[in-house]
Amino acid sequence: MQYTKPIVMLKSLSIFIVALFMAMAVSSATPRRQLIDDNWQFKLLSPDSTAGNADAWTNVDLPHDWSITRDFKADYPSGNDGGYVITGRGLYRKNLNIPAADAGKRHYLYLEGAYMDAKVTVNGDSVGRRPYGYSSVIYEITPQLHPGDNLIEVDVDNSRQKNCRWFSGSGIYRHVWLFTTPEVNIKPWSLYVTTPKVSAASANANVTFDIDNASDKACTITPSITITDSEGKVVATRTGKPVTASARQVTPCTMELTIDNPALWSPDTPALYNLTVSLAADGNVIDSVDEHFGVRTFEYSADKGLTLNGKPIVLNGGCAHHDNGVLGANSYDAAEARKVSLMKQAGFNAVRTSHNPPSPAFLDECDRQGLIVIDESFDGWRDSKTPYDYSRDIDQWWDKDIESMVLRDRNHPSIFCWSIGNEVIERKRIEVVTTAHKLASLCRKLDPTRPVTSALAAWDSDWEIYDPLAAEHDIVGYNYMIHKAESDHQRVPERVMWQTESYPRDAFANWCKVNDNPYIIGDFVWTAIDYLGESGIGRFYYKGESEGEHYHRNQWPWHGAYCGDIDLTGWRKPISHYREMLYNPDKKLYMAVREPDGYYGEIKETQWSAYPTWESWNWPGHEGKQIDVEIVSHYPRVRLYLDDKLIGERNVSRDTGFKAVFHIPYTPGKLRATGIDTNGNEVEEVTLATAGKPAAIRLTPDRTNLSADNQDLAYIVIEVVDKDGNVVPIADNMIEVSVTGNGSLIATGSADLKDASSYKSPKRKAWKGRAIAVAKSSHNKGTIKVKATSPGLKSHTVTLKSVK
Repeated sequence: MQYTKPIVMLKSLSIFIVALFMAMAVSSATPRRQLIDDNWQFKLLSPDSTAGNADAWTNVDLPHDWSITRDFKADYPSGNDGGYVITGRGLYRKNLNIPAADAGKRHYLYLEGAYMDAKVTVNGDSVGRRPYGYSSVIYEITPQLHPGDNLIEVDVDNSRQKNCRWFSGSGIYRHVWLFTTPEVNIKPWSLYVTTPKVSAASANANVTFDIDNASDKACTITPSITITDSEGKVVATRTGKPVTASARQVTPCTMELTIDNPALWSPDTPALYNLTVSLAADGNVIDSVDEHFGVRTFEYSADKGLTLNGKPIVLNGGCAHHDNGVLGANSYDAAEARKVSLMKQAGFNAVRTSHNPPSPAFLDECDRQGLIVIDESFDGWRDSKTPYDYSRDIDQWWDKDIESMVLRDRNHPSIFCWSIGNEVIERKRIEVVTTAHKLASLCRKLDPTRPVTSALAAWDSDWEIYDPLAAEHDIVGYNYMIHKAESDHQRVPERVMWQTESYPRDAFANWCKVNDNPYIIGDFVWTAIDYLGESGIGRFYYKGESEGEHYHRNQWPWHGAYCGDIDLTGWRKPISHYREMLYNPDKKLYMAVREPDGYYGEIKETQWSAYPTWESWNWPGHEGKQIDVEIVSHYPRVRLYLDDKLIGERNVSRDTGFKAVFHIPYTPGKLRATGIDTNGNEVEEVTLATAGKPAAIRLTPDRTNLSADNQDLAYIVIEVVDKDGNVVPIADNMIEVSVTGNGSLIATGSADLKDASSYKSPKRKAWKGRAIAVAKSSHNKGTIKVKATSPGLKSHTVTLKSVK
């Protein structure tokens, strides 16, 4: 035993106790940060937007998206782009009680996101407006508040359609917080942590923040900083020199600390540190702020590619819209955590937040779970893509919205790059370079540590003319244009590129580009997860159904996009397993079956589709007819068996795209694929068996313990199974879900994006044998019972626990 350890531990413990008492002194009364999502009232106004003929006030908790509350309808003005949902204008109000003890303190209202054009009043006085529905905003509301009851009102107007090219949701769809601070405080969003010097031995943490003195008197403030690791151990601490905070002034402050033997953040090891900054006056702590951060070093160049912490890394990325599928735009923390988890399970190591800043909870989970982020600001700039999009607001609001994104997000270690736009329409006009320069320059001013990108595209033969626009970026984004990479590299050899959008079916070709060319540092498929809106993109269809792409004509009853590697229930499509295998050689064997052309109809594909392929060996009526079994593998050879009879053996390599396809007559039974190593041994197998008739329902929750905070969620996968427990992949039974106890059912859904019934409905038709339900906790601890029934099937109940 090392007897020096207890001394170190006692020293750390004493620092921790001091920090604890400092925090207790600050939080002995009202917490600095309070979630105020509960107990709002909501009113959806009629189209003429007068309160007199509006719906009645109803009680709601946030997050709240009124667009997802009703059935999808073909005549809703959001249309094909927005997902055929109700929009309009809504009013929110909440009574906010300010204790008398908080008189003289400062108060801020923090809206993480309200779509869109949210106007805020407090006790009848206007405190601000933000047209862009994806921006977070902080309003100081101290002058408008008084001790006792106060009325907060938020007018959210999403009536001007169309204003977005995908499902936006409508309402206060993210959290709302109340900050309560002393007159002298750490200014919100001013805390900024960088680690400019990193080695295995140490990391320098540079911490800057603003001391904001709203009082009429100057005062002397002593700042201090404590850094703890993921286990709560103090790894660095420092007390700064006293600072004079002038009256009615903001005083910048900078402090440096050293972390010995730092744990480095990466997708494989997402190590996080916690930073506590405290301000003391006359020996008493008056304000304190916590922030997590990570220590990591990105470097990139055209000749060496991308490295993270000195190690080469290739980005296997996916684009992701902000919605949470069956929950609409509602940004519950558990939903954001699940989205990141699904991407990680699918082998992604990076995400592009197309085409707007995501929720803070999503970025927190990227930090915790290890997902590299391109944080994107806007879809377009000055030329419109829809009649009421950001082009109407950019001149007045671009700097405020960029500032909101960068100041809010710059401490997230997951964020590698800022993106300032996507496929801007005015790309051929020289003014586009000026716009890009202004946006990029502001990003670099607010955060000099990260590169800037945007997604460039061309719909004609003009591409090289964008060189002046590309030069405004540190990394150039290519949307579907990576075939230009080699010639661009010859012309501009120092350019670093990534494909910011790619077609799902081009997974192998894009992997080759990234794998073979160091100046191409990653590929981001469109998209990682199916989403609402852009209705019909990625679909396959059958002859006789509506032709063309989602932008050619309305594709009702499609109300969402089927181009994701992962569907709305969380099921990974075969293209997902193939993509993961390309980027991860440790994943060695997968098997699926291509739908026979003509089985349901003559198959038609679209640009963003992948050929319909399923984990199914149930094809009744197709007996004796040819069917294709597809095996993807990193083994040099694979074999296929049917009912233990050898069907054939194939070589697999890069030359075959790591695929082997067997053309065989369909016979019910059990398929078995095996991987053969270089010694000729079968070392791994996967199977697909013909399922029997539907006999029962099986429920599988993603978690069984929830927090009793009126916010936590459990996602319950619903499967139709045969008598032996095998999923019936062709089952389409109608299932009814009920939730009793200390929770509620907030959504059901399937991956069928032509099902126009509301996701709020407790009844859901299974699609490909599968559906999903989402249960939410209440404030009460206890049990939550989820039951699923269907005529003729054995029901199933699962019990969840909700704990304080």
